Amino acid sequence: MTPIRVAIIDDEPLARAALRVVLAADPEVEVVGDCIGVDAPALIERAQARLVFLDVQMPELDGFGVLDALRPEALPAVVFVTAYDAHAVRAFDVHAVDYVLKPFDDARVLTALARAKQRLARGAPERPDAGAGDPLLALLNQADRAPGALSRFLVRTRGKIVAVRCEDIDWIEATDYYATLHVGGTTHLMRQTMAELETRLDPRRFVRVHRGAIVNLDRIREIHPLFRGDCTLVLADGTQVKLSRTRRAEFERLFGTPR
Repeated sequence: MTPIRVAIIDDEPLARAALRVVLAADPEVEVVGDCIGVDAPALIERAQARLVFLDVQMPELDGFGVLDALRPEALPAVVFVTAYDAHAVRAFDVHAVDYVLKPFDDARVLTALARAKQRLARGAPERPDAGAGDPLLALLNQADRAPGALSRFLVRTRGKIVAVRCEDIDWIEATDYYATLHVGGTTHLMRQTMAELETRLDPRRFVRVHRGAIVNLDRIREIHPLFRGDCTLVLADGTQVKLSRTRRAEFERLFGTPR
């Protein structure tokens, strides 16, 4: 019988080590690697993991971000590992294979493993975050944003995936068929149009100021009127971005700028 290939994703080294010890005792399991969230998509796809013990809350890239970054055909069965109480994890209990609360004991991990084996024996696992991720994701991301707006973007760069929080974006610039995210002096290129990004961002925080730019309202420090109704926006880092007269009315409505 081919062992089940298991990956362990957690930002706590001691938690990863504890899970390794428990899982290694099962001859039907092969632990193919462990890592933190930001390195997880590459590990899962490279090692062809069929089962993942996945922490929910991790810096840079959380558990749901890991799942979103995977190709559909690479999605494994998932046992969530979380420090959140049972009330929080009920949001996805029926969709994930199982959840394990920290601090966990060996028996609880083995119970989750047994359930995962049953799921895998029935065939390909359903996507674990389908319909179940949203309630817990909302719990983990308490930021004040419009319903449906993204809290972060996942950007592939140099063989890894970088999680960019929307609140950290200064402004977005159109670059041919791509868009460039300007984040604190760093840039990230995304293969999305400005129109697509505009629909995914919180409209209360981000505004399209002209055809080729979207600006985070929190970064605007000065507004300089120009001729014929245009303006120049000066951002916190000194960057100057044009506000076209055709976008000015919407800008003033969101930003509260006096005419």
